[in-house]
Amino acid sequence: MTSAESSSLNTLYAAHLAEQQRRTEHALQRGGYDALLIASGIEKFAFLDDRPYVFQTNPHFKLWVPLVQHTDSWLVIRPGHKPRLVYCQPEDYWHVPPAAPSGFWVEHFELIVIRRPEDARQHLQLPGRLAIVGEADAALEGVVPNNPPEVLNPLHYARAVKTPYELLRLREASTAGARAHLAAQQAFREGRSEAEIHRAYLAASGHAERDLPYGNIVALNEHAAVLHYQYQETKAPAQSLSLLVDAGAHSVGYASDITRTTGNGDASFQALIDAMEAAQLRLVDRVRAGVDYRDIHLASHREIAGVLRQLDIVKMDEDAMLAERVTSTFLPHGIGHLLGLQVHDIGGFMASEEGGTLDKPEGHRYLRLTRVLQPGMVVTIEPGLYFIPMLLDQLRATPAAAQVDWSLVKHLSAFGGVRIEDDVACTDTGAPENMTREAFAALG
Repeated sequence: MTSAESSSLNTLYAAHLAEQQRRTEHALQRGGYDALLIASGIEKFAFLDDRPYVFQTNPHFKLWVPLVQHTDSWLVIRPGHKPRLVYCQPEDYWHVPPAAPSGFWVEHFELIVIRRPEDARQHLQLPGRLAIVGEADAALEGVVPNNPPEVLNPLHYARAVKTPYELLRLREASTAGARAHLAAQQAFREGRSEAEIHRAYLAASGHAERDLPYGNIVALNEHAAVLHYQYQETKAPAQSLSLLVDAGAHSVGYASDITRTTGNGDASFQALIDAMEAAQLRLVDRVRAGVDYRDIHLASHREIAGVLRQLDIVKMDEDAMLAERVTSTFLPHGIGHLLGLQVHDIGGFMASEEGGTLDKPEGHRYLRLTRVLQPGMVVTIEPGLYFIPMLLDQLRATPAAAQVDWSLVKHLSAFGGVRIEDDVACTDTGAPENMTREAFAALG
């Protein structure tokens, strides 16, 4: 990083912290609290075992500090005060302890280093009413998480709008994810197994498996019809027809979430990929300030109807397909979600900072975002068209079945399906910023 880049990062981070301080003071005032305490979390172990689960940092903690592997640490946020970071750095010869705090972010905190988790307690005892955010097992004597909704609601609602610092981190995560997707596609063309493609992805992303923001979906052939396919076969199939990879990367806790589908040259499947690519880009263009995200989801079903008709998979007009819910056979999930510190970032259904719920469209229970878009929101746009046996069987039992080209469906079923997903920022200039496409373009 050049000195100019370092200076810019520090400026963005300082502004980010100022905005989080403002939001927190607002939330504390609304709830009638005097300070916010945030636990990073603790290491957890498997039942009747001494093997730890992969540690997941409290997202409220990593919102403030670029620390994603630090257990037993705390933040103290008070109106009019510099944020306090109680940083647990145990003396340990069994494991590598956290390094001494350093970097562009340290100067912005009142830093207190402790050696034992219980030593944090004396630095968290403050006068007044405390909002304590964390899981119950993060409790110390006299410091017990209460997670008050009257404080969390405005914080969760506001977190959907990203600061320029957060947008920078999300772009970095997109770059790492795009690089890894290109490596996965190359491994597919070489005839590799799902497990080998996954390993190629990890190597190119620069992540160990435990560092991924979510478990990679690496699906060859008909496995692409399983929306959250969770396995990775170690043996390559006799013929690799298609590859669907839904996988991301992270930059200091901020996630990317990218899906790409690759074919083997089959003309009908490539025509499906091309039609879905065009439809996906039209949906991306709808990510604009003031647009109800639910309308983008409903538009995705009209796009799927158009693809089904264009390729003669279903010989019905689009309105009839929508009326008879034919498109739900082929697109059973939502068009996307908020993205940020969590892959499915919190606050997607909130009616306001006071809470409440914005309902999903009737019949679309898997949609994960129902809010009106604002500049700074980052969302995924991920239409899919799949050949899922159980849903196709249900379609066969309806009058619409007579309008389906079942021989073409049988042929395409061997490929599983298509999903294309980009991470897209809503801007204040009109046109959206497609972080994913820009990352791929920069890689050449």
